[in-house]
Amino acid sequence: MSERPQQVQSRADRILDAAGTLLLRMGYRKVTIEDIAKQADIGKGTVYLHWRSKEQLFQALLRRESILLVEELLSGLRKDPAEIRPHRFARSKFLAVHKRPLTMALALGNTELLGNLREGPVGRQELLAADRSIEMMTRHGLIRADIPNIVYAMRAASAGFYLLGTVDLGTASLDLEAKADALAHTIRHSFEPAGEPRKEVMAAAAAELCTVFEDLITCYRKWIYAAEPG
Repeated sequence: MSERPQQVQSRADRILDAAGTLLLRMGYRKVTIEDIAKQADIGKGTVYLHWRSKEQLFQALLRRESILLVEELLSGLRKDPAEIRPHRFARSKFLAVHKRPLTMALALGNTELLGNLREGPVGRQELLAADRSIEMMTRHGLIRADIPNIVYAMRAASAGFYLLGTVDLGTASLDLEAKADALAHTIRHSFEPAGEPRKEVMAAAAAELCTVFEDLITCYRKWIYAAEPG
């Protein structure tokens, strides 16, 4: 008898939960499929019903982590379209990423924890979504149009705030909220036009970004739960 989709997804999530626990404890290179199966209390062969390799399993884990992050940002946009303003969006993302050890590891390029996983399709797909969001914000007048290579400039500015958290440069007294505020201030005054955007502009832009996020979530969910065991 074939399993119901809910059963397949529930088992997949249990495997991914086990993989996430072991990844944070041991790092990608040391974790084996046998370890994951034991942690999830299932047979090794059952893991392969869902993913053909260890790398594919962990790419699924990172996609699921990305979904959780994107869902939080999506919820914020739906509650308040003004979250589409780049400085507010950057602040919310900064705080959301710091809640999640795996997304933080991705942001920092932590190869000790993730091995070569950060070079996989997860990062590329999210960069494409980020490019679409910046293009959309520029089109709606939420980002200045007079800055050359603005995608690179915004990424570089934001990345510094993530990376500095791992280096003691006299910022130890700053809590996470203060760092997020500093990031928002930098984005607001470096990359956004002067003045306040109209509410209808923010609503239209937020709706467009919600669609980008919904498409990304749908794509990731389809890939994660693609297994169809008999």
